[in-house]
Amino acid sequence: MTTTPSVPSENPFSRPPITVPEIASWKRRPYGGTASPESSPSGGPERRPLVMVTAYDVASARAAEAAGADMVLVGDSLGMVVLGYDTTLSVTVDDIVRHTAAVRRSLRTPLVVADMPYLSFHISPEETVRNAGRMVVEGGAAAVKVEGGAKRVRTIEALLDAEIPVMGHIGLTPQSINAFGGFKVQGRIPEAAERLVEDAKALEAAGVFSIVLECVPHELARLITRSVGIPTIGIGAGPHCDGQVLVFHDIVGFTTGKRPKFVRTFANLQEAANQAVSAYAAAVREGDFPTLDESYSLPPEVARVLAEKYGSG
Repeated sequence: MTTTPSVPSENPFSRPPITVPEIASWKRRPYGGTASPESSPSGGPERRPLVMVTAYDVASARAAEAAGADMVLVGDSLGMVVLGYDTTLSVTVDDIVRHTAAVRRSLRTPLVVADMPYLSFHISPEETVRNAGRMVVEGGAAAVKVEGGAKRVRTIEALLDAEIPVMGHIGLTPQSINAFGGFKVQGRIPEAAERLVEDAKALEAAGVFSIVLECVPHELARLITRSVGIPTIGIGAGPHCDGQVLVFHDIVGFTTGKRPKFVRTFANLQEAANQAVSAYAAAVREGDFPTLDESYSLPPEVARVLAEKYGSG
């Protein structure tokens, strides 16, 4: 499905930088969205659904900012959509640091969150803090994202003790693809659904400032969203979360093959890119590119000297 997005009414570059406390307190604002929640706390600017875009480089980051995105996630999904891996498991800390730095240099306003890749937070709290610290110091991230529920509390506490804000991530956690047996919707049986609710509460108690809910039934996402006082960011979790996130390449149609049910493509830049490169290749083969108007010229006196010495051929 392809739709034409509306143009943001405000200039995103006029907004001050978005901070972690601003996101964490999102639910305490009066609601200004299109569908009113059950409660609308007073005080502060109006609240509306949060927009997060997963981006990896200058072009995608600038597009996110131009759209007025609140957060940009440098996700380990870069392994699949940028680096060509089949899963996210091969992504390294160096990969995330490098792409986070590129994104951070491109932005003024959105909060930049760096994904902690597989095995970067699994071995020890000390190594976790060291890896996350690189994402903050070298990459310029304002926060990191950690996959997993209650079992990650110790990890999260170590990061927060080092003054590194943490975004949680539960539901389908791609780093657990081998344990899950593939990319599958999570929380469809009572025990699993209850465990996700308790995971969300445990993450909030540990101090995360928001939680990504990936590939869970919309009814469960709604229950979790109502059960915690911090924002939930949905991806394949229905319309009841406090915000949504999609991968830049999915949004603009750069991904090919079968797409997940939750992906809506808002443009087809892959087709446009294919057509543009095909037109370029044809112009080169036909001798139509470059023309003399697209070429540089020698000063006349230099051309004359060279012609006298080497001939005009």
